[in-house]
This record gives sequence, C-alpha cells and structure tokens, in this order.
Amino acid sequence: MDRNPSPPLPSRDQDEEEGAGGDCIGSTVYSKHWLFGVLSGLIQIVSPENTKSSSDDEEQQMELDEEMENEICRVWDMSMDEDVALFLQEFNAPDIFMGVLAKSKCPRLREICVGILGNMACFQEICVSISSDKNLGQVLLHCLYDSDPPTLLETSRLLLTCLSQTEVASVWVERIREYPAIYDSICFIMSSSTNVDLLVKVGEVVDKLFDLDEKLMLEWIRRGAVQPLDPPQEDSEEQPAFKIVPCVLEAAKQVRSENPEGLDVYMHILQLLTTVDDGIQAIVQCPDTGKDTWNLLFDLVCHEFCQSDDPPIILQEQKTVLASVYSVLSAIYVSRAEQEYLKIEEGKYHLPLIDSLIRVLQNMEHCQKKPENSADSNAEEIKKSDLTQDDFHLKILKDISCEFLSNIFQVLTKETVAQGLKEGQLSKQKCSCAFQNLLPFYSPVIEDFLKILHEVDKTLADDLEESFPSLKVQT
Repeated sequence: MDRNPSPPLPSRDQDEEEGAGGDCIGSTVYSKHWLFGVLSGLIQIVSPENTKSSSDDEEQQMELDEEMENEICRVWDMSMDEDVALFLQEFNAPDIFMGVLAKSKCPRLREICVGILGNMACFQEICVSISSDKNLGQVLLHCLYDSDPPTLLETSRLLLTCLSQTEVASVWVERIREYPAIYDSICFIMSSSTNVDLLVKVGEVVDKLFDLDEKLMLEWIRRGAVQPLDPPQEDSEEQPAFKIVPCVLEAAKQVRSENPEGLDVYMHILQLLTTVDDGIQAIVQCPDTGKDTWNLLFDLVCHEFCQSDDPPIILQEQKTVLASVYSVLSAIYVSRAEQEYLKIEEGKYHLPLIDSLIRVLQNMEHCQKKPENSADSNAEEIKKSDLTQDDFHLKILKDISCEFLSNIFQVLTKETVAQGLKEGQLSKQKCSCAFQNLLPFYSPVIEDFLKILHEVDKTLADDLEESFPSLKVQT
C-alpha cells in the first residue's frame, strides 16, 4: 500500500479568519475545521438513514468514496502526531470509529478506522482511555473475526500496542480470555494466511500473550488437545479443532524465507510452549506434529543458520532465534525415549547437531573477543557498553547450546565417534572447543566421552587430556 496522502495545510482564508494559529491543532499546522469536517462525514456514513438499505445497495456499502478515502487517510497519517491524537480523543473520535466498525461493511473504511486507533494508542494516556472502554474493546476484538487481511493486520497492531503497555496489558489479556473464539480466529490465520506481514504481527500478539500470561497459554494448549465428542462428517462445514503447535509451524514455514524477524517470533512461541509440560506434550505426543517440529528446526540449524561459510559475526544477528531453536530441539530430544519416531532415527541427527552446536560455540568465542589496541579509548568504551546486552543474549545461547551438546555427548556410541572423526565433526579443534565450553560443569559427560575416544583414537584422547589436565580418565 502506498503512503497515505499528506495532511492538508490550513487555507489562506482560514488563516485570516482564525488569526495566527487559531485553527491549528496544538503546535501543528493541521486544521481543526478540516478535521471536524472529515469526522462529521464519518458520522453521516453510519447514520441510521444511511445504514438502512436494501440488499441491492450492499455492494455499494462495500465501496468507499474516493474523496472520503483520501481525507480519512490523511487523518490516519495525522494521527501519528501526539497533538492530533489528543485532539481526536477530546473530540470523542474513538466513539465515532467504534460506530463505523459496528455498522460499516466497507473493508477499507474499517481498516483505516482501526489504523487510526492503533496510532492513537501509541500514546499512553490515550491507550489507557481506549483500553478502559469496554464496548470499544469488544468491538475491536470482534475485528479479529474479520476476513479482510488489512483490517486484521491493523487490529493485530493495535492489540500488540495495548499489550505492550504495562498499565493496560492485563485488561486485554482478560478480555481475550473471555472470547474463546479468538483462539480459533488466530489459529485459522496462522494456518491458512499467506500474508507475511499479517502472520508476523499475529505471531507477535501470540508471543506477547504467552509471555504475559502462562494461564492463557495453558488454556490455548489444552483447547487444542480436547477432541470433539462427535467428529465432523465429511460433508459438514464445521471447522476441525485447531491445535496450536501445527498452526505455529505452518506460519513459521510461511514467513521463513521472507521475514527472518517473523521466524524469530514463531520460534520464541515454540520455546515458550516448552516452558510448561503441557506444551512439550503438545509438541511430542502426536508423532506427526513432533516429527514436523523436529525436522523444521533441525533443517534450520543444520542448513540455514550459522553455516560454515558464514562470517562468525553472523551469530550476533541470529543469537536469539538460535537460542529458541536449540531450546525446543533440546526439549524434544530429552523426551525422545518416549517417542519412537525420534528414537529410531536419532543416530543420524547426532553428528550434524554436534557440528552445528560446536560451530556456534566457536563463533561465540570470536564475537566475545575484546578489541585490541584501540586508538580511540572513547570508541572502546562505547563498544564495551554495546557489548553488555549482546553478552547477555550470547550467554543465554551458550548455556542452551552447552546443555544440548552435553545431552548428545552422553549417548554417543563408539561407531558414531569413529564416524565423526572420519567426517570432521569431532576433529581435535572441535573437541577442544567443546571441552573448553562444557568444563567444568559437564565433567562427567566429557570423561565418559574420553573413554570412548580412547578406544577409537588413543592419540587424540591423550592430546586432549594433556590440553585439559583437570580431566582424569581411567583407561
């Protein structure tokens, strides 16, 4: 969609009539009279005499007059200014928009009205006011049942803005809990939409909801786990019960190639699901879902993220999504004993995962190296301050990677170690990197691995023991 037209400046006549700045909204150059005129036009659109029409007029109601569209788009643009947003609030514009949303069938008009409210909600005082209006909240949540992608996108943006405001977040969580059909609408969007922008924004809403309220997350997980007493007939129009994990996976696949940030969001949703036992079960209990999740995430870390031909610094861009992906893979891997589909094939996953995990740890060492002989001490201080947040996320990634790597090392067989030595996944350099990161917390795991290594390549095992004297292995 092209940028909305620029708002009009006050006319010369208005300037003369009103005096210096008399018709201006706050400190802006936008005209009050013009804005009153546009809002009055909106009121006329949804007035009773205009909404009572025959079925012949329904098609016309779906269209928006070009002049009105241009003018209301200008208001949409203007509403990003705090003075204009406050003026709209004082003029009770949210009530006008609520009337439009409740009565109008025109998708474009509905999209613009929600978009203006979304801009207004970016300012805390207005966000609190909008959120405290129960009727408006109900109308806005009903917009999630809309079939128009642009309206759904603006509704999701508005919801995310409100959920990000600490003062009102809980109000919206409770409202969403009161409308179980919202779960179905969101799952339907995630599982069927091809609109990447919409999928990303809906994903951000779900991610925020789950992060804010574990109880709601559990309700949505269990909602998908409940099977209907009577399955729908083949010719029935009834929708099958949505399950949260397959819907999240479908959305992740859709955004994967076009929006890396969106993929990050959906991987974090999966990670949040694994923080509760019901969430892990929702992933692994159904063989198809578990295998689908594992295969997607395995493919991401082994063939897409942090590859051997990528510069080490790429880790800075991928650290959060890698932490989520490894965390979910690790949770599935730990439960593998109960899952035949993973247990049967687990041997083929070990070496590629070891290769991926060690490469991440190697790149991490590169990213954490301090700059040497910086000519400008001031620049060095700035770099150090920038590293603080990066170091925090890298520390999380390191902890997750080390735990996952130790779990894999524990089950390596003599044959797998021999294959890893031959193919290069367990070279001396890579083993040294693994040892350096796993010690001392995972000493028993390393000691057991060395026992196997002694049987396969005694020279390498002796070299590693010499490099890490804290290890005492009985051979």
